Amino acid sequence: MGRTADGAGGLVTVVGPAGSGKTALVAAVADRARARGFEVLAASPVLGKPGRLVWAQLLHDAGASDVDAFLAGTGSLDASVAVQTLTAGTRRLILVDAVDAGGPAAIEILALVAARLVASSTAVVVTACAPLGLGPELVLTGLDDLAELLPEVPAEWLPAIHVASRGMPGPALVLARQLADRPPDRDPLVHLALHASAREEFLAVDDALIRLLERALSQADDGRDRARLLARLARELLSDPLAANRRRDLIDQAVALAPRDADVLDARLHALWDPDGAADRLASASEIIELARSSGDAARERNGLFWRFVALMELARVDEAEVALAAFDRAATTAGDGDGSVMALSRYAMLATLRGQFDSALALADEVAERARQIGLPDAERLVDAIRGGVVIEWGDETTWLAGLANFQRLARRLPGHLFEATAAGILVALGRRAEADAELERMLPRVLAASGPRWLGAVAQLGRVAVETRNTGAAARLYDALRPYNGRLVVWGGANATDGPVSHYLGRLALLLGWPERAVEHLQEAAALEESIGALPALAHTLAALGDALTARGDVARAAELHRRAGDLANRLAMTVVLPVPADEWTLRRDEDGWVLEAGDERARLADSLGLHHLRALLAVPGRDIPALDLVAGGAVPPPGTAPLLDAAAVAAYRRRLADLAAEMDAADAAGDATRGARADEEHRLVLAELRRATGRGGRVRRTTAESERARVNVTRTLRAALDRIAVGAPKAGAHLHASIRTGLACRYEPADGGPARWRV
Repeated sequence: MGRTADGAGGLVTVVGPAGSGKTALVAAVADRARARGFEVLAASPVLGKPGRLVWAQLLHDAGASDVDAFLAGTGSLDASVAVQTLTAGTRRLILVDAVDAGGPAAIEILALVAARLVASSTAVVVTACAPLGLGPELVLTGLDDLAELLPEVPAEWLPAIHVASRGMPGPALVLARQLADRPPDRDPLVHLALHASAREEFLAVDDALIRLLERALSQADDGRDRARLLARLARELLSDPLAANRRRDLIDQAVALAPRDADVLDARLHALWDPDGAADRLASASEIIELARSSGDAARERNGLFWRFVALMELARVDEAEVALAAFDRAATTAGDGDGSVMALSRYAMLATLRGQFDSALALADEVAERARQIGLPDAERLVDAIRGGVVIEWGDETTWLAGLANFQRLARRLPGHLFEATAAGILVALGRRAEADAELERMLPRVLAASGPRWLGAVAQLGRVAVETRNTGAAARLYDALRPYNGRLVVWGGANATDGPVSHYLGRLALLLGWPERAVEHLQEAAALEESIGALPALAHTLAALGDALTARGDVARAAELHRRAGDLANRLAMTVVLPVPADEWTLRRDEDGWVLEAGDERARLADSLGLHHLRALLAVPGRDIPALDLVAGGAVPPPGTAPLLDAAAVAAYRRRLADLAAEMDAADAAGDATRGARADEEHRLVLAELRRATGRGGRVRRTTAESERARVNVTRTLRAALDRIAVGAPKAGAHLHASIRTGLACRYEPADGGPARWRV
């Protein structure tokens, strides 16, 4: 503050978790500043309110006018003027507690303020849960010794309080008060272990709490307390991927001691959170709901309703799951449970994605992100990423897939053992990096098959897809055996924040790779029936394509072609950009946003839009048939034989003069490099030419070579050859086949040469 008084202001950010003493420290700074004659302005963001509101409050306290206009982002008091007003005081201290709770808008204004402080006599101190990177930061960690903070607490309690609170002053004070109110016959360590809050994110190991629970168990004599400690330890060990057997043993002991205890039953839901426990969790959730209703415990009833929804989704009872989700949502709204409302909203987004309502899912993801920020929901970023990731899988492109790959690789490093690498391997397949995906499959397979937990079934299904795409039959056989017990279920990740369709879809694709077409057809027909019944259209598109492959392998080519057509139509209707499985004897040329995608066996090329690709698609659609170059240029169908002329000779001559003028216009535009002018002339040229042809007809006679037909021949030949040359760069085998198969001239034709597909999908 001495430097500030001398005209050299600055910003300090106090960083630390909740309970670390940030607010108390800032309050002490404020008292000291007032004692030294500083003007102190203090405010905190309000959850659910605009981030600018905290700065508007400070501006009001500083005497600024037109604060409402600043809050709205309009009027004379813009951000720069507001910053000048805030930093214009003499010996001024601005305090903002929990500035990051105001979101990006609050931090954006802070950055502008920080840039002006050096030449002012204003100091700013803010608190945040994470570093902001805007200047010097004071990071608070736990206290090494709690004796000074808790002078009235018996010394023998302090080690337990330190473990339970991690040395954080706030939790330590709360725990000390709890100990004072504990039942007189309960050991202090047991009491702390039962009441200490979990601090780590979902699936992150909370070593301190686990140690506290293990120590407390050695002191617990009361059967009910011991049951709750066993249950809580089983619940916390969900984060340890190697503790599946221990979790089940601990929760079995707890249930034996207290079979009707709601805390024990609640912990049992977590302890048994793997595919084998779905039916048990559904039964436990129903029991929790019953107990909660009889005791009037609304919060526990909501918890039971949510778990009921998750278990029903896993068991593919989607209609019942939606009823449970709606009941949970209503209960959360009635109780003012912000966390519960956001969780319900995120699951509605999951269901929208499952049914191909991608726009709705993304809109819901944005709403989840905003509402989660408003209430400070832990793990909000991963929750939103799960929603958007489900959409990206079907709507994504290379850029979004690369971002997703980096995110899942980051999670795999931070949360080892929870199989995030399996999702990363699936993204590698989508990116066409099959060798890397196959290597990841080989690395992951033993660990995944030996693992368990809420992400296990999803990881096995993802690796199954990788095995199919990389043709790894050894891995496929082991994955088929691992998935087979869960046939009839949905592949649900975690708390049903993402769903990958029926297990039977993956069994069908694996069976086909393993040379069992009959079994593959059976599995895939089952998957398609389930997808149709629940409206899972994106998954249905994938299943229909895979079923077409299986029927082709079985020899039912006609039915397979119909299923492939349905799959393509469904994917196009949903605007799915993901590549559907394509039969080995079928190549595709399809539009993709502003360009094209060509797939030919193991080759895949993205191509910029061009007239040549439009011409090529027209030829590929009718192999072995001549299409006049004039027809390709006109872009329309050939008039039927015998059409009578509709124009007299003068009108025909006028049309042809206009065509000549437009041809000259296109040449001039090409010479000048004026793409817009050339496109306009080309469009009119095609329209006039199409009208001329429609009006004059062919009358069954061979059309004579005219200036227009010769120009069409030259232009079509040039644009087709240019398109084939570009294809050859990205897909050499396909390019070679097309160069050998495309015939150009006054009439053009696709005459398939050797080395091509049995058919094209265009």
